[in-house]
Amino acid sequence: MESPTRPSPDSPVSLHVNGCRREAAVAPGTALLYVLRNDLALNSPKYGCGLGECGACTVLIDGVAARSCVIPVKAAQGRRVTTLEGLGTRQRPGPVQQAFIDCQAAQCGYCLNGMIMTVEALLRRNPHPSDQELRNELQHNLCRCGTHVEIMQAARRAARLRAGAAQGRLP
Repeated sequence: MESPTRPSPDSPVSLHVNGCRREAAVAPGTALLYVLRNDLALNSPKYGCGLGECGACTVLIDGVAARSCVIPVKAAQGRRVTTLEGLGTRQRPGPVQQAFIDCQAAQCGYCLNGMIMTVEALLRRNPHPSDQELRNELQHNLCRCGTHVEIMQAARRAARLRAGAAQGRLP
């Protein structure tokens, strides 16, 4: 007697990433980070700690900052996932990306994804945050290079750029 064929643990998972429907054949418990990087070739979210503590893997899920290293891909199904690649391009960076470029808010750049995505999420819900609100939001994103002053400058500039873009002008 033949043994029954077992279904593959890697079944297609459908995601809505950066405005496009994407599929990946992975186990439903696979961390969203691995699917984004390994299956969808979206390399902006970084593996940092694997515990959701450092922020390097931050993406937006339905506009809210989320640590993709601790979120199973199954939990992202039916939701809008945005990575750094979804905010702009090299030729036309989004306002937050442009602010980080303008302020040279990076040294090694490893934390940059998390910083930008966290600022983006904050500005979506609060377009005019105070410095204290910016600090509170960014306090769980780790940067070992010490570019905190430039990151704060970039976050402030991003708020101005987004406000200017909303009014059809640059600050």
